[in-house]
Amino acid sequence: MIAFENVTKRFPLGNVALESVSFTVNDNDFVFLVGPSGAGKTTILRLIMHEYLPSSGNVTINDQVISSKSFRKIHELRRQIGVIFQDFKILPEKNVYENISLSLKVNKTPSSQIQQEVLKALSLVGLSKKERVFPSQLSAGELQRVAIARAIVGNRDIILADEPTGNLDPKTAWEIMKIFKKLEGRKTIIIATHNTDIVNSLQKRVILMKDGRLIKDMKKGGYEL
Repeated sequence: MIAFENVTKRFPLGNVALESVSFTVNDNDFVFLVGPSGAGKTTILRLIMHEYLPSSGNVTINDQVISSKSFRKIHELRRQIGVIFQDFKILPEKNVYENISLSLKVNKTPSSQIQQEVLKALSLVGLSKKERVFPSQLSAGELQRVAIARAIVGNRDIILADEPTGNLDPKTAWEIMKIFKKLEGRKTIIIATHNTDIVNSLQKRVILMKDGRLIKDMKKGGYEL
């Protein structure tokens, strides 16, 4: 479970990114985090990843208060979290297999297990025959599929996606969302997005942010920015 309790985030120059934000995301929930640019969506994701600490309030993940200054299990926390970005962040000098397997190798996962996990992830995202292809040979949609595969290997419990369809055409965006749908009920999924069509069509829980404040928490989509 992920819980924000009266979380405020202020930056050194006085900018307030979040103001007294509280919500809970249960295990295996599927949540859209929506709102205009500057609403605080990415700040929420970075707090979950422990890239930021709140100025006040608590962030709790699986009964651990990760916002505490005494929290030291950052590496263990990040092993639970897979992250997908709008700009893919795929290493151009490594092929698809190498990109996906990198985190597993860092964690000293046995080679046989790495191969099994990577091939399983490639099958799920529809790239079964692309493991030796390099990023320059892939379309934007395929690169995002690689990014999703990289995020799910290692039995991660939490998947965070920051505008995962922002650089994609509408048809490809829907294909990417179908992959997230396959993960529904198996992972905790939080997707920050501006794509109102996708959010309103999929009818999942929606947390609406504006100017750093939580405006609405809706069990099913149906909103306008």
